[in-house]
Amino acid sequence: MGIPDPEAIKQFQLLMEEVDEPLKNTFENVHQGYPNETFVRFLKARDWNVGKAHKMLVDCLQWRIDSEIDNILAKPIIPTDIYRAVRDSYLLGLSGYSKEGLPVIAVGLGLSTFDKASVNYYVQSHIQMNEYRDRVVLPSATKKYGKYIGTCVKVFDMTGLRLSALNYIKLLTVISTIDDLNYPEKTDTYYIVNVPYIFSACWKVVKPLLQERTRRKIQVLQGSGKDELLKIMDYSSLPHFCRKQGSGSSRNSENGQTSNCFYLDHPFHLELYNFVKQQAIRMECVAPIKQGSFHVNFPEPNPEDAEIAKTIETEFHKFGNHNGIPKSLNGLRVNGS
Repeated sequence: MGIPDPEAIKQFQLLMEEVDEPLKNTFENVHQGYPNETFVRFLKARDWNVGKAHKMLVDCLQWRIDSEIDNILAKPIIPTDIYRAVRDSYLLGLSGYSKEGLPVIAVGLGLSTFDKASVNYYVQSHIQMNEYRDRVVLPSATKKYGKYIGTCVKVFDMTGLRLSALNYIKLLTVISTIDDLNYPEKTDTYYIVNVPYIFSACWKVVKPLLQERTRRKIQVLQGSGKDELLKIMDYSSLPHFCRKQGSGSSRNSENGQTSNCFYLDHPFHLELYNFVKQQAIRMECVAPIKQGSFHVNFPEPNPEDAEIAKTIETEFHKFGNHNGIPKSLNGLRVNGS
């Protein structure tokens, strides 16, 4: 089922030749010169059903037009203090590359708080990361390694995961749904490390709810996962929270900020932020840069994702003290107002 079907790709290509010009234009930013590989991604996401994959892609392209995603890399989060607040509370960065040339995205999920800015800023930053990965990082890796590279690996650090995670699970569901619908099959493998008991217990219940395609991609590693991860990447690309067994924090590392890819002062974030500002300067003659978040349309999560979110809520509530934790996720606000 995962082997590319030339006939399905050909059918998909013929269908895309019939779409309107605006959709074709934004599709160029999606495929970056590799349309067939992009067709394969959407086909995989819809179990090789050409009709469903075509609808998924067209819906994605329409979302990009409606939300002006093609211009999001020219919309800096300003002032810098707001962007720093986002980065300090949504721990994510590029730590290096695997031995196969895949970007290694590190995510400090356990210590992320998502409480320093409005929801729209977090969504804007996440989409900018996706677009920068797809338009800059992956094409550069393809050129450097002399072969097509269209996916990344992600390493999630669960250090510090607490019941308070319920406060932002709805935001994570929004982000996850955006990724599922508009950036499908961009992650080769998800590695989960520094797992506390609360995650282990929840994972046993959530795992059966995931699609088989997703389950195969997730690997929960023992401890910091250092030994296993060094099989696929060099030490220099290892996320800082994996370098010492039981390091205890996504925020700390033996080399300080230079090796902590979450910091705004890390080379990756400096390059990304400077790139966005440069793109903004180029467009400033068309429209002046405005302070404020870049709003995108939030998609409705599919029933399976909603069930998973509800299951996580139920499992988390089984653990001890409920003080400060909402009894239901229904009251959480995601409009950033």
